[in-house]
Amino acid sequence: MSKALRRGDFVEVKSAVEILNTLDNDGLLEKLPFMPEMIQYCGQRYVVNKRAEKIGDTIYYSGSRKLPNTVLLEDLRCDGSAHDGCQADCRIFWKESWLRRVQSNERTTPISTENDNSSVKLNDITTRYIKQINIIDGKKEEIYRCQATELFNASIQLHLLNPIPYVREFTCGNVSFSHFLRISLKALYMEPLRKLGFFPHVFLKGKCKGSTPEDDLNLQPGDWVKIKSKEEIVETLNERGSTKGLWFDREMLAYSSGTYRVKQRIKRFIDDKNGKMIQLKREPITLEGVVDTGNNMMRRWFCCRQIYPYWRESWLHRVNVDTPPQEEHA
Repeated sequence: MSKALRRGDFVEVKSAVEILNTLDNDGLLEKLPFMPEMIQYCGQRYVVNKRAEKIGDTIYYSGSRKLPNTVLLEDLRCDGSAHDGCQADCRIFWKESWLRRVQSNERTTPISTENDNSSVKLNDITTRYIKQINIIDGKKEEIYRCQATELFNASIQLHLLNPIPYVREFTCGNVSFSHFLRISLKALYMEPLRKLGFFPHVFLKGKCKGSTPEDDLNLQPGDWVKIKSKEEIVETLNERGSTKGLWFDREMLAYSSGTYRVKQRIKRFIDDKNGKMIQLKREPITLEGVVDTGNNMMRRWFCCRQIYPYWRESWLHRVNVDTPPQEEHA
């Protein structure tokens, strides 16, 4: 594409054969994999949501990084169908070489599949490296590969106090000027104080001295819940700021006292750092529309990944099904 895509642009995901021509023998483009879960979108049209100018590093927690020549489309997320049912529900990253710009009123040109096995070939090459078996201490370990596990290698480190990546969020069209100004000023104030040790490592220190409570609400997808207040949540956390091993962070506090619908119970997900499938004995839940915004988490300002945080049921109240949802927090 001659001109970089911006928020609001209309694009069409290229055909399987066109995408095949962009990938190396490992199914990668600029070290980012095209995943089998993405094939279903070939030939479909979407609106660009954001450029991947600032993404939070969840592997080494090095701060913010940039994915070159990459955008996000609407709220397209990985359904985990090719990764043994991973429930992380990550947003999918799209290289601009996998897309073509179109006009909003332009007719869709059907992609001919007659005598065309390109989709099969694309599925083969993208599936080939999803899972490998490693022998560790004499035991077999299944190691997965997906976009989330490869983000560090596919991205570029951004210096925390370099103003250019912050300004770029506005100039590339990701955010409005008021949004840019509000979050940049927050970062300008909070980051130096963090470096000086004014913000403790534990964001919200709890009052539990022993075992933390474990409320069993048996919540299911579609149920309505109200997130407890800060004061109530503190009563469920230990001094490390966690309940049953799950940390409560700054992004989550922005949603406190809000009412939301349960999205799903989390049983398994792929660990970004080591590629292992984590099987959870105590199932946390995710809530519809409740995602990390990049507005509150230090070192990861403006992150566009919109990761779903995991919630313990002890942080929630079950409410009547007729309770309307809370407006989305900034």
